[in-house]
Amino acid sequence: MNKGNGRKGNMNSPQMRFRMYLQLEKALQPNSVEAYLGDIDKLLGYFDGESSRLLTATLEELRGFLVSLSEIGIQARSQARIMSSLRAFYGFLKLDGFIGNDPTRLLESPKTAMRLPDVLTLQEIDDIINVIDLSKKEGQRNRAMIEVLYSCGLRVSELCGLRMSDLYKDEQFIRVTGKGDKQRLVPISPRAIAELEAYFTDRSFIAIKQGYEDYIFISERLKKPLSRIMVFHMIKQFVAEAGIKKNVSPHTFRHSFATHLLEGGANLRVIQAMLGHESIATTEIYTHIDRTRMREEIIMHHPRNKRSK
Repeated sequence: MNKGNGRKGNMNSPQMRFRMYLQLEKALQPNSVEAYLGDIDKLLGYFDGESSRLLTATLEELRGFLVSLSEIGIQARSQARIMSSLRAFYGFLKLDGFIGNDPTRLLESPKTAMRLPDVLTLQEIDDIINVIDLSKKEGQRNRAMIEVLYSCGLRVSELCGLRMSDLYKDEQFIRVTGKGDKQRLVPISPRAIAELEAYFTDRSFIAIKQGYEDYIFISERLKKPLSRIMVFHMIKQFVAEAGIKKNVSPHTFRHSFATHLLEGGANLRVIQAMLGHESIATTEIYTHIDRTRMREEIIMHHPRNKRSK
């Protein structure tokens, strides 16, 4: 593949101008810039290295390029990423006056199969909780942390930002601040409340740094709130100790929360509200389980609530 006409040499070539656009106007990281240009090089290779053909490419030629990607075994998800790069490139070319019409405007991306998230069973969640060593100072905190993460379906950032003033124990709700600082009320199970109350006894002995007193989950060592990275590493450790081979992250507990609710019959709209999804389409990833079983509300069907009765 001949890159000399575009990536190097001529500073006014479409590719070099696009590079400067990504670097200066879009302020992208170097690896992102190279990824965009690498995708354009794939199209350049399809055109046998003739840079001028980039400016005259037609919709049919780009469709042929997509077909060629499929023929060499590039998966639909990777094809979609390449086409996203080309749309950005041709959008820039039109904006900068290199071309009059954008050939990608009517180009459809290949359909990508929905990737279902990993889900833990209730037994696996119990196994993770049970490996936590309660003889350690942070043991009860970690137990409460996992229970709240799963029982409330929180994002890890929401868990780390949770405050004492967000907890309404008598009403069995917590106030969660999600994306865009949007707040929502989420039911919290009696078991999660019990684990929190046990942790609060240990928490009362921590000399929390000024300004962080209201945060629930505090680092014993740093005397301030747990970070997302801390939670991520702790969960990886617990999962390994429990002998679970799945690829588990804090978000896996959120997926498991939604899946278990849907399996139990909770309404999809209710799950959407609990997760804080803007669009029902985001929540519909969980409906691979069984749409016909959606009939009850969240509290009656969460396994933690059923177990506590």
